[in-house]
Amino acid sequence: MAESVYKVVELVGTSTVSWEKAAAAAISLASKSLRDLRVAEVTQLDMHIVDGKVAAYRAKVNLSFKYESGDSLDKVSAPKVSAPKKAPRAKAAPAPEMAVEEAAPKKAAKKGKRKPAKG
Repeated sequence: MAESVYKVVELVGTSTVSWEKAAAAAISLASKSLRDLRVAEVTQLDMHIVDGKVAAYRAKVNLSFKYESGDSLDKVSAPKVSAPKKAPRAKAAPAPEMAVEEAAPKKAAKKGKRKPAKG
């Protein structure tokens, strides 16, 4: 048998019916984007409770899939997902710093304020 490498991902499936259906939901959805699924290990079962009643069954599943042959370890059999495109940033107008500095003494002069004497 040839050597193989597998990737393991953790998923949580939910169902209002049972833990079995919750685990199956996680695997069913994962199978739409991952190839060569191999083993699913249920690691935890719990329930979501609302008003004292079971609202949902939850199954935490470790799911393994095989790396495609010939690929490096960085390339798995999962599809490539591109990063969302960023909206272009608007360029800010340069701050009119000189206008602010020049306006301050004129306002002070209009109010009759004197500059302190040097020395």
